[in-house]
Amino acid sequence: MRHLILVAALAPSAAAQTTETGATGAPIAKQTDDDPPAKLSLPTEADKLAWQRPGFRLGLGIAYGELHGIGGAPSGRILGAQVHAGLRLDADWSIVTSLEYASVYARGGLNGLRFAGTLDPTWHVTPSFSLAIGLGFGGIVEGRTNRADVMPFGSTLDTTYTFPDASTPVPSCSGVGMAGLVRAEYAWVIGPRASTSLAIEAVGQYTGCVDRTGRVEPDSATPIERHQFWPHAGATLAWGITWR
Repeated sequence: MRHLILVAALAPSAAAQTTETGATGAPIAKQTDDDPPAKLSLPTEADKLAWQRPGFRLGLGIAYGELHGIGGAPSGRILGAQVHAGLRLDADWSIVTSLEYASVYARGGLNGLRFAGTLDPTWHVTPSFSLAIGLGFGGIVEGRTNRADVMPFGSTLDTTYTFPDASTPVPSCSGVGMAGLVRAEYAWVIGPRASTSLAIEAVGQYTGCVDRTGRVEPDSATPIERHQFWPHAGATLAWGITWR
């Protein structure tokens, strides 16, 4: 009788041990009410898909090319920096503001700075290739150049004079006007936050030049200037990096 009571007392403990370790003896993890619910990791988003999402974009680049004068306006090589800032609207469209500040130089031609700013609606033909058309302002700032002076000379004028065309370019031009561009760009995604690109741009500019003579009209004290309009067309090759 005493042996039967001992076996009965030990039986529940053996059953509990079997439940905890399993039939094969391997431990089984038990979840209590205090444990947090299990969480599954979310699938990662491809970098190219992330770049097609709406949001702000900022790009920096360098450009090299040629600005060719039309109708006698002087020409020059372009080397400078670009800044692009804008919004990706959806997978197909962006609106971008482009700023360029560059030196422009050629012996006997342009010798100064060229600046431009345009607003460029951009169509993303594919995730990597895009086309843009921009319109805005552009200007040229020259100091002293080695171009010869032209008639009528400033010292002979009693009032401001406007040249009929650009066939005899003034020796120094400082002015602004309209500018436009057409851009084709191919981009490579290098991460979720950065991409690099190569772009070819066709540019056009119509600049209202002002050549100051340093003299004033005797009656009104208005500065006497020589005005001339310079049309330009050109092309640049640009490389840049964009962040999102």
